[in-house]
Amino acid sequence: MADVMETPLAARLASTKLLPAALEGTGAIRVCIDRGGTFTDCVATFPVEATADDPATERTVVVKLLSEDPAHYADAPREGVRRILEAATGRAHARTGLLDTRNIAWVRMGTTVATNALLERTGERSVLVTTRGFGDVLRIGNQARPRIFDLAIRRAGAVCEAVVELDARVALDAHGDVVGASGERLRVARAPDWPAFRAQMAAARARGICSAAVCLMHAYTFADHERTAAQIAREEGFTHVTLSSQLAAATAKLVERAQAAAVDAYLTPGIRRYVAGFEAGVGGVRVEFMQSDGGLAPAHAFSGLQAVLSGPAGGVVGYAATAGAGEGAPAVVGFDMGGTSTDVSRFAGELDHVMEGSAGGVAVAAPQLAIRTVAAGGGSRLFFRGGLLAVGPESAGAHPGPACYRKGGALALTDANLVLGRLRAAHFPRIFGPGEDAPLDEDAPRALLARLARDVAAQTGAAQAMAPEALALGFVHVANEAMCRPIRALTEAQGHAPQDHALACFGGAGGQHACAVAARLGISRVFVHRLASVLSAHGLALADVAHEEQAAAAGEPWTAAAHRTTLGPRLAALEAAARERLAAQGYGDARTAVQRFLRMRYEGTDAALMVREPGDGHYAAAFVAMHRHEFGFALHERAVVVEALRVRATASLAAAPRPGSDVHTELAALRRTPVASPAAHAAHVETADVYFDGGWQRTPVLRLDALAPGDVVAGPALVLDRTSTVLVEPGWSATATSGHLVLERQDDKVQPVANHEHASADADSEPDPVRLAVLAHRFMAIAEHMGRTLERTSVSTNIKERLDFSCALFDADGALVANAPHIPVHLGSMSHAVRYQLHEARDVHPLRDGDVLLANHPLAGGSHLPDITVITPVFDAGRIVFFVASRAHHADVGGIAPGSMPPTSRQLFEEGAATMGFKVVAAGVFQEHALRRFLVDEPATHPGCASTRNYRDVLSDVHAQIAANRRGITLLRQLCAEVGQPVVHAYMRYIQRAAELAVRRLLRDTHARIAAAGSSSPVRLSAADRMDDGSTIRLAVDIAADGSARFDFAGTSREVYANTNAPPSVTASAVIYCLRAMVPDDLPLNQGCLASVAIAIPPHSLLDPSPTAAVVGGNVLTSQRLCDVILAAFGAAAASQGCMNNLAFGVPPADDGTPGWGYYETIAGGHGAGPSWDGQSGVHTHMTNTRITDPEVLERRYPVVLHRFALRPRSGGRGTHPGGDGCVREIEFLRPMAVSLLTERRVFAPPGLHGGCPGAVGVNLWMRRQAGESAAEPVFHTLSLGAKNSVFVAAGDRIVVMTPGGGGYGKAAESSDKGGRDESGADAGAENSGTEQTS
Repeated sequence: MADVMETPLAARLASTKLLPAALEGTGAIRVCIDRGGTFTDCVATFPVEATADDPATERTVVVKLLSEDPAHYADAPREGVRRILEAATGRAHARTGLLDTRNIAWVRMGTTVATNALLERTGERSVLVTTRGFGDVLRIGNQARPRIFDLAIRRAGAVCEAVVELDARVALDAHGDVVGASGERLRVARAPDWPAFRAQMAAARARGICSAAVCLMHAYTFADHERTAAQIAREEGFTHVTLSSQLAAATAKLVERAQAAAVDAYLTPGIRRYVAGFEAGVGGVRVEFMQSDGGLAPAHAFSGLQAVLSGPAGGVVGYAATAGAGEGAPAVVGFDMGGTSTDVSRFAGELDHVMEGSAGGVAVAAPQLAIRTVAAGGGSRLFFRGGLLAVGPESAGAHPGPACYRKGGALALTDANLVLGRLRAAHFPRIFGPGEDAPLDEDAPRALLARLARDVAAQTGAAQAMAPEALALGFVHVANEAMCRPIRALTEAQGHAPQDHALACFGGAGGQHACAVAARLGISRVFVHRLASVLSAHGLALADVAHEEQAAAAGEPWTAAAHRTTLGPRLAALEAAARERLAAQGYGDARTAVQRFLRMRYEGTDAALMVREPGDGHYAAAFVAMHRHEFGFALHERAVVVEALRVRATASLAAAPRPGSDVHTELAALRRTPVASPAAHAAHVETADVYFDGGWQRTPVLRLDALAPGDVVAGPALVLDRTSTVLVEPGWSATATSGHLVLERQDDKVQPVANHEHASADADSEPDPVRLAVLAHRFMAIAEHMGRTLERTSVSTNIKERLDFSCALFDADGALVANAPHIPVHLGSMSHAVRYQLHEARDVHPLRDGDVLLANHPLAGGSHLPDITVITPVFDAGRIVFFVASRAHHADVGGIAPGSMPPTSRQLFEEGAATMGFKVVAAGVFQEHALRRFLVDEPATHPGCASTRNYRDVLSDVHAQIAANRRGITLLRQLCAEVGQPVVHAYMRYIQRAAELAVRRLLRDTHARIAAAGSSSPVRLSAADRMDDGSTIRLAVDIAADGSARFDFAGTSREVYANTNAPPSVTASAVIYCLRAMVPDDLPLNQGCLASVAIAIPPHSLLDPSPTAAVVGGNVLTSQRLCDVILAAFGAAAASQGCMNNLAFGVPPADDGTPGWGYYETIAGGHGAGPSWDGQSGVHTHMTNTRITDPEVLERRYPVVLHRFALRPRSGGRGTHPGGDGCVREIEFLRPMAVSLLTERRVFAPPGLHGGCPGAVGVNLWMRRQAGESAAEPVFHTLSLGAKNSVFVAAGDRIVVMTPGGGGYGKAAESSDKGGRDESGADAGAENSGTEQTS
């Protein structure tokens, strides 16, 4: 057994066991360091001599110190090594200069240096080199905004400060004369202009930029141009150059490769400087660094991209090797709770890797451990807002820290645990207060909680304020539920039952919450390592050195023959390269293990899986089995294609320590001894009052290091180690082993939600604020799980990649309760669809248990026909108790145009299949004949119309929607089993009431701001705007003093003989979205947002069309204009682009039976500015948030060349806060096909607000290639297509879409150059909006 000691000062170690004299100078000390943002943890082990009094033969020293303390040391890891040497040798070592490291075997380090540089934007000045036309690839990204209800859109800025566009183009071509590394054929369509490139790079270097990221189109398969660009950059003085073709060779996605290369170029120079500085301080010691993928790399090979998750990765490896290894080890969930956030992960026999993630708001495409983070930690601040208790995401930080730190800090979760007695101030260091000699302040948190309790009572109308400790416990419940959500996403959402896992708890704050979190998830065993507070450092000692080699594949079907002739030899070559890299580090083949993988997917889908080499070598069969387990179905009619090859080689040092006996074997053989009288045990420290559900309980406090293996302590109890506290809740026990404290639940019942004395089971009582907040999390989590199920089980690009879907749950009356943050235009309208089926259609098809309904007609609550809603009623005892529903945009539902988004439709039947509703599942039996009749038979009966052009995909995606609903029902029933159905019903009403009150506050505040002093008379806001055909949308909002309002659209133009008509459900969506967006609190969107609002729409108008009117543009165009009008009336924001810029192209089925195909996308534009923000450029706004297909994916799958996707300079309106710029998208078509454009804001510009100028109007162009012109220098005849058009393009033609800019806010200074005339000639400052706005 090892002797464990934490030592802040070497002077305290004079009498401890030292390194034996015989081992002096032999490199016997192994050092692991986790350099975090606040603290640096060092764990060292070395042999010692056993004695009669102490049989330990190995000593572990733990050193914890501040990561930044310039008054005492320059570098925390070096200082940690110095203190360890003093502890091991008993001799003083100089604080400066080169350390005598003859006794050090090796140093392993994990670090947050890279993550901090991303968060703080302190990386290297760098330039991105990319293909001409894609200079804004990092700024546009996937065009989605991070939070759909934020009017002030915040996106992390690009890390590269400059961009150089290389004038060169490589195009995929089945007849090309070049075969790329992936096996794809291509041609060099435009040779590089190297002299011009050299001049641009020289200019960038002259500005002081010395790091470059190079990412060119299709460099994953053709890297010659990247290599030449790198050579020129180095010749011009660039000291670091990252090539995307080397960094992410298997990634055939331009955006992901560019982001990876940019992050690496931004971080690596700083990482290399840091590594060099550390190595200089420790001499010639072997130094290895933890990478994001959980493997170690030598110091010289450690790069910025690999370092982003370096710190958390050590903890994952640590719990995997201790709690997740051994005979009979279960799958384990890692729970790492720190000061500002909690990281969760999963281990089931092998490390779980993903190929992309994010850090500091920046996407990171690199192999990394699958770690999810939630902003709930010990320093998370506590609030009551929007009628709900909230924990985080704001953090008190280390300074001033929580209120108990005596620095005037805000109320935080640490304060709640202190007030509850779960943290013991007497056992914290006395380092607080002005003299840094005071204990934690227990009075300040209690006073702040008492004040907040009075505020909660005043806002909720409660007769009596909660006691401070009851409110504190409520916040702990809310935090626990918030931390359960990412764990459920890792388990339930991936098809794994949480209760089949153990929980591995580590990090400084996790021990206080472990039992409660486990109980909520049904987990019965928790492992807390004796080094839990420094497990990320300890895990480094258990890690392997790792190296990966990857390569792209051509997307060809896998066959045994192809594997023998092509894939197998390529994998062998990658393995040889990986082994060679490890051999260069001193790891021979005997100590090296290799894993081979193929990244595979079904042809025509986007759900790729990483398939490890199966025992029989049949990768395709292994993929099908994995796909069925992961997604619940197989597509036997589709080929399995190979996207990429991957080889991972790992090796370990012979001297690296491994656990001698795993905890599971030890537990099975352990003789357990209950501690019957904790007060009499040697570990007893005190007996304290601790607050639990039910009140205060006398609770023993014990020292972990005094508990012997086999000691069993019954809860409640507090167990202290040197840097953290473990709470053993009532109903749990704690068993000490040699390496762990094992917490075990004594009953199998899942802990009820917010089961405390203030939560009543009476469904008619007033809402308990704690239970309300907890159940709000649960309702939202159910909708999110439905969305993940739909995303996982769907096959189409629209749903799986563009995420054009929404999921929600509803009460028994069809009122919206909770929705995942998906597509806003769906959310407000889905309740119309549910209520239509409940109230209007039940006589047509009476509902029974096991029925599932499908509908898409505008009169039945639909938006437009491609959006199919699948509705499932939930029955109990023969009556409907809930509804769940999912709405998804399907690739094609027939009609006159591929994609079912015809720009010229005049009648509804031209837009595809339409149904008021039918049972797609009747009494549990899927009705495919009814679905086929709806999609195939009926649409083709109309003149000029086709049936769905891709029935197979639509069929699969309808099944996915049914599966998503089924998942929601399962989770709802689980929740009802926990707390009772009456409580669930009651709290659905309460959460709707909370939304109602929040909207009422917004409207009351608006009334008070506008009304004459003391007046209670209603006030009126108004605004109007025009569609491009001249139709007017007019709105008057009358707001009463009590917070009720009437939205009256009287004066809106009549229904049009076109497709911009919007059904009433779309207007409701726009109103509910805008109200939610204007509420400052983080409020769940639900039906309560409209409870105080009346909406009046004139009949037979643009917003209330007839049953046969075309509506496809109403959903994607008019909905955006409605948002602009509503926000203008409130003066909340200038107009955004007011359009979704719908582009579709494809070919119909051929006469010989060859299936047709279609592609559809929406294109981002400018975002409207507001009173405190500039508009964002190249982003989706308001009623949509779909992603766009990556440029390389687009060209690999469709016969097109994307020449340009960039921001449209100076298209945003000028203003004190300028509007965001639109985009330019230029596509060349390589074969004849139909192209459709459905757009707006091509005539009337997006207006500014309060003196701000409008953004530029959009422009659609058709560049018709002239016959006989050479490919090198084609000549085009360019035509304007207007806002809405369908054309049949020839090979070589191009379509250019220039999307509108956003309006500016506030009058711009005369000298301002923000906004102006853009490249199309459209004036972003022209007064051509035709908009009215008054208040």
